[in-house]
Amino acid sequence: GPGPTCVLGIDLGTTSVKAALVTGTERGLALAQSCSRETQAHSDSPGAAAQGMEQDVQKIIRALNECLAALPQQQLQQVTHIGITGQMHGVVFWKSDKGCRWSEGGPGPAFEADRVSHLVTWQDGRCSPTFLSSLPLPQSHVSLATGFGCATIFWYSKNSPDFLKAYDAAGTIQDYVVAMLCDLKKPLMSVQNAASWGYFNCRSKSWNTDILKKSGFPVHLLPEVGDPGSVAGRTTCAWHGIPKGAKVGIALGDFQCSVYSCLTERTDAVLNISTSAQLTISMPLGFQPPEAPDPSSAVTYFPYFNGDYLAVAASLNGGNVLATFVGMVAQWAQELGFQVQESAIYPRIIQAALAEKHSKLSIHPTIFGERHLPELLASVSSIGASELSLGHVTRALCRGLVENLSSMFPVQHLQELGVSRVLGSGTALARNEVLRQEVERIFPFPVVYGKDVDAAVGAAMVM
Repeated sequence: GPGPTCVLGIDLGTTSVKAALVTGTERGLALAQSCSRETQAHSDSPGAAAQGMEQDVQKIIRALNECLAALPQQQLQQVTHIGITGQMHGVVFWKSDKGCRWSEGGPGPAFEADRVSHLVTWQDGRCSPTFLSSLPLPQSHVSLATGFGCATIFWYSKNSPDFLKAYDAAGTIQDYVVAMLCDLKKPLMSVQNAASWGYFNCRSKSWNTDILKKSGFPVHLLPEVGDPGSVAGRTTCAWHGIPKGAKVGIALGDFQCSVYSCLTERTDAVLNISTSAQLTISMPLGFQPPEAPDPSSAVTYFPYFNGDYLAVAASLNGGNVLATFVGMVAQWAQELGFQVQESAIYPRIIQAALAEKHSKLSIHPTIFGERHLPELLASVSSIGASELSLGHVTRALCRGLVENLSSMFPVQHLQELGVSRVLGSGTALARNEVLRQEVERIFPFPVVYGKDVDAAVGAAMVM
């Protein structure tokens, strides 16, 4: 007879696309297969100069197709539900009836991006503090920041209005994929992703349309909003062998999904270090965030599932800082006449740092600023002549990343909220023993590293 039904989880991340097939067993949910592909989608932003951060949607969808093509056909044919998550805050625009092209090929039909803009990501910096201060105050518990979808749309409406005329739909990259699979004429967005765009009231679950209209914002681009965990629609045709009619969940926030895949106790704190970094705890049942945010606070409240909230210190500085450091080392080597692959640098600097248990060198690693302090950049202090080796610098950099998070969500505050354990997750943490050592040194709690702590798995679990 037919095998057990499968749920497909997809995560459209900042640097890679991941897919996970999850099946039900007598012991609960189990990861059957998974696949990951680097997107290599970074693209220039001519209109926003050096401050822009855009990605080529065609390359993201190509990586998604490669990921699914690598999964076992037999199991894909048993998929009944699809859960999709991805990088929050960002915005992509498309023409609703021409957003993709479907084509036959391989084991089943697949789609490619067509009338679609670049994805302006959460890392985008085109909205300066001066520009943001010129915008109307949102009626929301979330402070507006550069890289937020509504802020980016405001930027286009004021700086390049003709650009927006080519499109009639907008959403996060994960909302776009859901719309294409279900042939949605109007994009549907979860409360999680809507809150990440700004100008969204979580209590009323509605956009600040009156405020936005008065400022000339193109409100017709705002998606409809639904609850996380609900079904957005069904696949309108077979997709990589997945049967037509499979249920597709409303797209979710990648952060919430990564937390969902590992958080079991309300006394757990989840520490995630991937491209960026987050430290979060689950708020008590019935908690409601304040109606207006504290712009100077490093902790914000993310809508979770079933009306719950997460308290989150969301840092813009994580694995991306280490990647920038490695890139700098490679560039210096090249300028000195040596060719060194960045992939070869990582294990060597980690090994060097493992040999240096202590260092007086102090690195404040906020090279990308922070949302609550956008103009606070990185600094290095206590530089001694005996602590200039790659090992000392790498150790200090890893320690600085963890200390930055603990300054945003202090240990004392965690203790007051009843935290008894830290769950460590994220690719940067999984691959870097020095980072793990610093986490265990700075946080006075038992630290547990999850096996399948993954946004794609979390998206599948939700479905």
